[in-house]
Amino acid sequence: MSKGRVLVVDDEADVRKSVHLILSKAGFDVDEAEDPEAGAALVKSGANKLPLNAIITDLNMPKINEVIVVPYFRSQFPSCPIVVLSGSKMLDRSARLFKDAGVEFLAKPIDREQLLGAVDRAVNKGR
Repeated sequence: MSKGRVLVVDDEADVRKSVHLILSKAGFDVDEAEDPEAGAALVKSGANKLPLNAIITDLNMPKINEVIVVPYFRSQFPSCPIVVLSGSKMLDRSARLFKDAGVEFLAKPIDREQLLGAVDRAVNKGR
């Protein structure tokens, strides 16, 4: 039985694959997309019948900038918890801003235990 369905959105294929591997080994059902629009389309396609429990997303991607990534996902999936992964230079400021918005923030490179903890909290919050 799946621990929950998670959408991973990052323009870097290596990051997506790493997150996918960590989460799938931990029992999560994982979908991947290279940008937010593709991710939203994948979820809405109905190909995966499980409900979406959490979104993990990068901030800086070619098709969408860091200012509108979280609002975009909020508009598409209002009740779905979001975890942001970023290599942004403004980590402290970004983390405070996201925490105030109810979004968990993790710095790249990915730490397995921090990622699993954040996803567990997000999935449990979204249920």
